[in-house]
Amino acid sequence: MAKWFFPLVVLSLLSLVGCATQSTQSTIVANMPPPNFGGPVMQEGGVADGGASVASAPQALPSEGTAPDAPRSVSPGAPAKSHGGVPADWTPLARANSWQYIVIHHSATPTGGAAAFDKMHKAKGWDELGYHFVIGNGTDTRDGQIEVGSRWPKQKWGAHTKTPDNRYNEHGIGICLVGNFDVSHPTDAQLKSVARLVSFLMKTYKIPASGVVGHRDCKSTDCPGKYVNINKVRQLSMQMLADAGEAIPPEVRPVQLAGGEMLHEAKP
Repeated sequence: MAKWFFPLVVLSLLSLVGCATQSTQSTIVANMPPPNFGGPVMQEGGVADGGASVASAPQALPSEGTAPDAPRSVSPGAPAKSHGGVPADWTPLARANSWQYIVIHHSATPTGGAAAFDKMHKAKGWDELGYHFVIGNGTDTRDGQIEVGSRWPKQKWGAHTKTPDNRYNEHGIGICLVGNFDVSHPTDAQLKSVARLVSFLMKTYKIPASGVVGHRDCKSTDCPGKYVNINKVRQLSMQMLADAGEAIPPEVRPVQLAGGEMLHEAKP
């Protein structure tokens, strides 16, 4: 009798442990929050004296020693749409900054990509890549490839357009096209990608065409180069919104000049 009693007790205890584990796992699964398939939560911007927007509170940074987020990328494709067709990386789950501008830059280098520029910016003493997005020219990355910088998922302010009031860093989304556009033109793939990205950002963050500016519109600089036409970027972006059936953010609408040119005046 004693010979059979001990194995039976052990088997009974193991059975109880297994049930308890399964029950615990079921409880954990049952208590998990539902997945979040929505877009970013727009932050209400306050207004300071004189009509200047109040800067949003900085996002918490990773603790020292934490590996930085690696840049992510997508290839050029269809126009931005409100449902589907938009890379998930473009819609961070962090609370959205109060974005008011989209600032276009060039790298002023013949080659490069997010990883190379991140290294360059850190060598200058910056905390990480200053831009939110980088669009490749076929050197370090594919022609027209859009890389998502490490600031964007955290909705962290930029480090790309320093001015006395710092509004273009605090409220400006920085996009850098790889290339020196004082000596050459952006590629067709780069123009298509920047228009797709800008159209999505305009719609999502309700940024009017007047808020799409070149670095040189914000301060004294040649960036993004003499061969970059910011008005053309606005036109292409608005056309993509129109083709996708999306409303163009209000405030500034297309104005047709006598010669047939569509113009949006940037008012930084």
